[in-house]
Amino acid sequence: MAIGVFPSFVEDMKVFGWERLNGHYGVRAFVVGNTISSIPYLFMISLIPRAIAYYLVGLQKSLGHFAYFVILLFTTMILVESLMMTVASIVPDFLMGIITGADIQGVIMLNGGFFRLPNDLPKPFWRYVMYYIVFHKYANQGFYKNEFEGLSFPNNQAGVSPTSTGDEVLRSFWHVEMGYSRWVGVGILFGMVDICRLLFWGIINTIDKVKPLIKSYMAVPPKYSSQILENPSAISSS
Repeated sequence: MAIGVFPSFVEDMKVFGWERLNGHYGVRAFVVGNTISSIPYLFMISLIPRAIAYYLVGLQKSLGHFAYFVILLFTTMILVESLMMTVASIVPDFLMGIITGADIQGVIMLNGGFFRLPNDLPKPFWRYVMYYIVFHKYANQGFYKNEFEGLSFPNNQAGVSPTSTGDEVLRSFWHVEMGYSRWVGVGILFGMVDICRLLFWGIINTIDKVKPLIKSYMAVPPKYSSQILENPSAISSS
């Protein structure tokens, strides 16, 4: 649902363009300010509805499990917003941006290990490339570990132990990687947030520098265009 940030962010990009032309602030200040200003609202969206619904569906009732669930959801929301911001910087058109963002989300959702278990994903591309770079993998497995670790379940199979531990369920049923803790997955998600924000900053910064060159190149006679591309400082002097 964080795809819904796209329309408002397109308007933010327009405001940023006007403010940037007026020299009020640069690209770095815009990216940092946008990130800091969105954090409180995303945290409230993660906390308040989850506090209402979390205990109603029978999840583990300890405060630590609830806090992890909220932090995990908060991290994924920041990540999806960062991804949509990157899409908006490349595809500023409203309709095409929504379509592009939804397509990207759909592809990574299908390869996150939920709709099709990890060991059943087609090899090699979808299993050994896409599966390890989509954030749903770490979000889903973190949620599974948060809920199943430390529990035991009755086992009706003959010739085996009458109970199964949560770790066994995670390995055999959900194909969860148990070599790292649930908090490592959160750290990986935060690293993805940093990558998306840096990518967003790099795209805007590149556009901010290249766009004036292109406009100047298109506005002058052809015989002067090559001189401008070779000497960009000629734009300010002219």
